[in-house]
Amino acid sequence: MKLNPQQNAAVKFISGPCLVLAGAGSGKTRVIINKIAYLIQECEMSARHIAAVTFTNKAAREMRERINHQLPKTATRGLTISTFHTLGLDILKKEYRHIGYKSNFTLFDDQDSMALLKELSENDIQGDKDLLRALQSKISSWKNELTLPAKAMAEATDAQSISFANYYQQYSQQLTAYNALDFDDLILMPTMLFQHNEEVRTKWQQKIKYLLVDEYQDTNTSQYQLVKWLVGERQRFTVVGDDDQSIYSWRGARPQNLALLKTDFPSLNVIKLEQNYRSAERILKAANILIANNPHEFEKQLFSENGYGVPLKVLPCKHEEDEAEKVVAEIISHRFINRSQYRDYALLYRGNHQSRLFEKALMTNRIPYKISGGTSFFSRSEIKDVMAYLRLVVNQDDDNALLRIINVPRREIGAATLQQIGNLANEKHISLFEACCDSELSMHLSAR
Repeated sequence: MKLNPQQNAAVKFISGPCLVLAGAGSGKTRVIINKIAYLIQECEMSARHIAAVTFTNKAAREMRERINHQLPKTATRGLTISTFHTLGLDILKKEYRHIGYKSNFTLFDDQDSMALLKELSENDIQGDKDLLRALQSKISSWKNELTLPAKAMAEATDAQSISFANYYQQYSQQLTAYNALDFDDLILMPTMLFQHNEEVRTKWQQKIKYLLVDEYQDTNTSQYQLVKWLVGERQRFTVVGDDDQSIYSWRGARPQNLALLKTDFPSLNVIKLEQNYRSAERILKAANILIANNPHEFEKQLFSENGYGVPLKVLPCKHEEDEAEKVVAEIISHRFINRSQYRDYALLYRGNHQSRLFEKALMTNRIPYKISGGTSFFSRSEIKDVMAYLRLVVNQDDDNALLRIINVPRREIGAATLQQIGNLANEKHISLFEACCDSELSMHLSAR
C-alpha cells in the first residue's frame, strides 16, 4: 500500500532522533516495517545492526511476519524484532559474567516471585494476599524506577515502606543465591550494566546501529534509560507513540517520556500521523471531542476519508438491569431490521463482574453467546506444579522447576534452607538439584 506524505517522511528520515506521533489506526506498523526495509535496501545497512522493539510477543510476531512478506529471508538475516524483555534477556545471556551470574540462570515468573515473597514474609505478613500483592507491586515499581534495595532502604520513611524495602533487599539476595532473575530484572540489569560498564555499552551500541521502538508511550523509567544507553551519542533511532493512547501508568508507564525526548535530544524531529485508515469519521469525531479534555504534550487532530458512517447512539439507563435489557433489545431489533446473525454483534464491558447481568438478559431472550477470556488452563497453579515436576524429571538442571515444587506439598523447606542450597550450588557451579544430593550439604544443614 502506498504511503501518505507524513508516513513517507517518517520512513526516510534516518539522520537523527525521530519521534513519530501516530494516532490510532494511522498505519504506524506500516511505517516501522517500511523503515526497516528502507534501511536495508536503500541505505544498505546490514539487518544484524537493526533492532525493532515492541511490548508484546504478539506485536513482535506480527512485525516479523510483515517484514518477511516484504523482504527476502536473506535480507533480514540477523534482524532483531523482539519485546523489551526478550532484548534484555539476550543481552544478559551474553553478558551474564558482568553481573556476577552463571550462564544457566533461572527466570522467575510472577507466581514464582510471589511464592518467594510469601516465604520470606511468613512471620510478618502471614500470607495476607493483599499485602503480598502490594509488596510485589512495590518491588516491581522500585525496579522499574531503577531504585536498588540500598536506595529503597535509605528513602523509606514510614513503617510499611521500611518493611517493604527490607523484604526487597532479602528478595534480591535470595534471587542472587538461586542464580535467578525476575522479569523486571531483564530491563533493570542491562540498564545498570550499560550505565556502569563502558566497554559492554560500546559493544552493544556498535551492534545496534539503528533502533526502532513501538508504543513508546508505554515505556517506564528503566526502559527509557535502556533506550538512551543503546542509542548513545549517535542518536539514530525512531520511536513511535501517542500520548493519547497511554493507558498503562498504573503499571509504571510514563507517557511523559515522549516529552522528555525533546529535552534529552534537542534535535528531535517530530512527525505526526493524523490520517486514520481504520474508522469512520463519526468515531474520530467522538474520540477527538473526548481526547481534547486530556492534558497533551503534542496536539493532533485525527481525520478519516472513510465517510461519516452511522451516527453514534447514547442510551441513558436507570440502573444496570435496565442497561442489560436495553442492550439486548437493541441487538434483537437491529438483527430483525438488518436480517443479520447473532455472531455479527459484539458486547464490550469494562469489568468481568458486569457479564452476569448481560448473560442473564441474553439467556432470558434465548440469544446464544460466547464469552471471551478467563483463566488459561496452563496458568492454574496446580497445573504449573505438575508441569514443574515433569520438567524436573526431564531436566534435573531446571532450577526454576525445582524451586517451584521443593515445598509443594509443604515439607518444611524454608527460605534459609534454600539459601544454603543456593550458595552451595553457586560455589560449586552446579544445579540446585545436584547441590541437594551433594555430600557437602550435610556440613551446612542438619540431617533432618
